[in-house]
Amino acid sequence: MLPPLTTETVWAILNEDLPDETVNRLVWHYLGYRYDEAMNQWDTTRVEAAWREKYPQPPSFIESRAATVQLTRLIPQQNKQLLKELGFKGYRVDQLVPRLTRRATMANWLLSHLKEQNLP
Repeated sequence: MLPPLTTETVWAILNEDLPDETVNRLVWHYLGYRYDEAMNQWDTTRVEAAWREKYPQPPSFIESRAATVQLTRLIPQQNKQLLKELGFKGYRVDQLVPRLTRRATMANWLLSHLKEQNLP
């Protein structure tokens, strides 16, 4: 069960209140990945064709720099600063580790998705 896609959820991602696996699953869900229990495999029919071709299985964004870079490229230019608009000041220098910066990228993509879909 996933948390709702809200700004509170985005803050929970940034503040590390949600486990990495949950954050990955949120992004997978909004990219269109669905797990088919009966078939015991991922259904990618809702995933954009170019993304599905590159990632037939949902990637772990926490572990994969390449997947996170691709996710960043999906964020429209006008939405690149949404975390700042939300009030996120960024991480301290001693916190700049791949795991946290990737979580921030995922949070920004989710915010962009919220905005693009006109979700509350």
